[in-house]
This record gives sequence, C-alpha cells and structure tokens, in this order.
Amino acid sequence: MTTINTTLKGVKRLETPETLELSMQVDGLRVAARRGETILLAVNAALGHVRNFEFCKERRAGFCFMGACQDCWMWTAGGERIRACTSLVEPGMTLSTSAPGPRA
Repeated sequence: MTTINTTLKGVKRLETPETLELSMQVDGLRVAARRGETILLAVNAALGHVRNFEFCKERRAGFCFMGACQDCWMWTAGGERIRACTSLVEPGMTLSTSAPGPRA
C-alpha cells in the first residue's frame, strides 16, 4: 500500500517534533497525519482535496474551515458522513472522498 507523507507545494505543517505521527486511509491510500490535526488539514496536505463534488467532476478542499459551509464532508468506511474541518484524525480510520452508492 502506498503511503502519502508529503505535502503539496505551498502547504506546510509546522515542525513539532514531539507530535505523534499516525496514519489513516483515504480512498485506499495511506495518509500520514499527526495527533491533534483535523482530517481536513491532513487530507488537504496529502491529496489537495477532501472530497469529490457529487454534482459535477470537481474536487473540493473545504471552504469555511469552521463547520458551517458543509463543503468538507467525507464518509467513513461505515457510510457515515463526517465534517473533515471539525473532526480530528484517529489512528487507522478509513475515509472516502466520495459519497457511498445508493442504499437499498
């Protein structure tokens, strides 16, 4: 499995040597994160977006960063929707940038 541990050009994390590194999976890719980071920060730093827009072929990276706009929804392995901007990374979590298919 590929681990993404780099940041995009222009996106920097502050150096904090005492911060515990952990990982999570996003769309099958292992994404490196740090304890205390929001999902939005970790995923944007690694992938440059947090979800695929459901109405057209566009990627979204969050808008308000405070839980008001609903632009950073991601989905858990169980199909639950979570806000990436207000949810902290948990070790081993599995997320998707696309909404799950229709439910029966």
